Amino acid sequence: MGITKNHIFDDYQNETASITKVLGHPARIAILQYISENEYCNCNDLVKATGLAQPTISQHLSEIKRIKLLKQKSKGKNTFYTIDVDLLNQYRRKINDFFVKLQVSCQNKS
Repeated sequence: MGITKNHIFDDYQNETASITKVLGHPARIAILQYISENEYCNCNDLVKATGLAQPTISQHLSEIKRIKLLKQKSKGKNTFYTIDVDLLNQYRRKINDFFVKLQVSCQNKS
């Protein structure tokens, strides 16, 4: 892969891109949907629900955790996940603002 030049973009652009990158894979969408419907589920639950292999689920969870969208708690050897609703709302507003600003810019050109 090529070298990313994140430093040439502002914080808003980089953060928006990070959020949408996580949401840009159907497996991660399925994982987030499952977690939203089944609070505090573990990796094994996600394997059963999606049919994906455990290492694949772990990799996708790592990507979702990278943007801190998941809260987790441990019980014995198991880690259970739930969505950080406050952060979800913050990200939802950010993505919505992005699209609203694009729409307004497009309309101003007309």
